[in-house]
Amino acid sequence: MAPKASSTAKADSKKADRRTADTAELRRLLLAGPDFSLDAVDPHSTPGFDGGKKAGIAALAAGADALSSLQEKLFAESRTGSGIAVLLLLQGMDTSGKGGIVRHVVGLVDPQGVQHHAFKAPTEEERSHDFLWRVRRRLPEAGRIGVFDRSHYEDVLVHRVRGLSPADVVEKRYGAIRAFENEVAASGTRVLKVMLHISKDEQKARLAERLERKDKYWKYNPGDVDERGYWQQYQEAYQTAIERTSTPDTPWYVVPADRKWYARLAVQHLLTATLEDMQLSWPAATFDVEAEKKRLAAS
Repeated sequence: MAPKASSTAKADSKKADRRTADTAELRRLLLAGPDFSLDAVDPHSTPGFDGGKKAGIAALAAGADALSSLQEKLFAESRTGSGIAVLLLLQGMDTSGKGGIVRHVVGLVDPQGVQHHAFKAPTEEERSHDFLWRVRRRLPEAGRIGVFDRSHYEDVLVHRVRGLSPADVVEKRYGAIRAFENEVAASGTRVLKVMLHISKDEQKARLAERLERKDKYWKYNPGDVDERGYWQQYQEAYQTAIERTSTPDTPWYVVPADRKWYARLAVQHLLTATLEDMQLSWPAATFDVEAEKKRLAAS
């Protein structure tokens, strides 16, 4: 039996090495580097993956155990005093698939280890504070994966496009965001920023589907059609935000999102890789294991 076990271990090791290599390439392809251009990204493309929808769905399912195990290790470490956490920040135009990422990627892990918050228009109380005030209050606790569905970036995207704040105020916010995110990273929270990049035609098709299905009416917002009139301005606002707020510790990843299955697979890889980078391990026992085995057997 020993040779068979050894052979299985080697096969598992090769799979893990291959997955790591694939993920490293995917990260490289999706990273918004110094010369990044949003216009050059094809929303319908599948960088780093040459299979189709069926293969992509299968790959997502195959990666579930690794992600779940890493999330459990993250949570376990917090029970012994570790202060580390992960913040997954999702941005994108309406219908870009943020909710689908939460359900089909983050939903693969234990919900006890997740803190999710969808940022809406600020309340009166929130508007009375600095724009980052409400965001600080939602940062993940130690051992958790925090998920922001929209975020403080609305204050430099919508506010820039719609003129909700003066241009000089918006300009100052880029620096405030950089400082804030670097502070969060320095505290032990890994920051994973993902823009889901959807095309205008695909968004139109998804909005049309919501109007054709009674079970989708609740997701339809007439204001989304109004926002389509500012499509190019939003693309320019995203380009600027990505350029101004990408740092070595908090870079942006831009994921083509016309194909939902690919966007979910890509974010799963990015999240798994982020957790792997943290070199997590199971906490050592704080008791005598052998003695406890004997006590249990005798009980």
